Amino acid sequence: MAVSTENILNLVDIRIIAYGSDDYAAELQLRDRVLRKPLGMSLFDEDLTRDKADIHIAAFYDNVLVGCLLLLPVAENVLKMRQVAVDEAFRSNGLGGLMVDFAEEYAQKQGYKKIELNARETALAFYERHNYSVTGEQFFEVGIPHRKMLKVF
Repeated sequence: MAVSTENILNLVDIRIIAYGSDDYAAELQLRDRVLRKPLGMSLFDEDLTRDKADIHIAAFYDNVLVGCLLLLPVAENVLKMRQVAVDEAFRSNGLGGLMVDFAEEYAQKQGYKKIELNARETALAFYERHNYSVTGEQFFEVGIPHRKMLKVF
């Protein structure tokens, strides 16, 4: 059952969570369910040690983790957004946009000037609505088409 936009906008709590915490464990479950299981894969078959270097942003609704995204510092002024996942019941109601806005505000406060990402072809329109630009040709990651995108502040 989808949750209405009004409820999300008023009741969602977006915050940075700690690597290795209980919230991180819930994040892993969400990433696996949303990003890997539909592809017949398991997140837990991957090397997750790189998660230690990421900034973990999570969205909570009624104290349940329903969305996440990771930011990885890749250069002095550049972050890479990755592993963006929203629980199916919370899609198409603004939650993803709220998380992206939170991530961008965090990035700017920390002095970053750019966010880059590898977007699934199915998500290009979402990122374009948030002023990200396609910067490269199509390539395949986890077996599906992606495009490199960038936003400069």
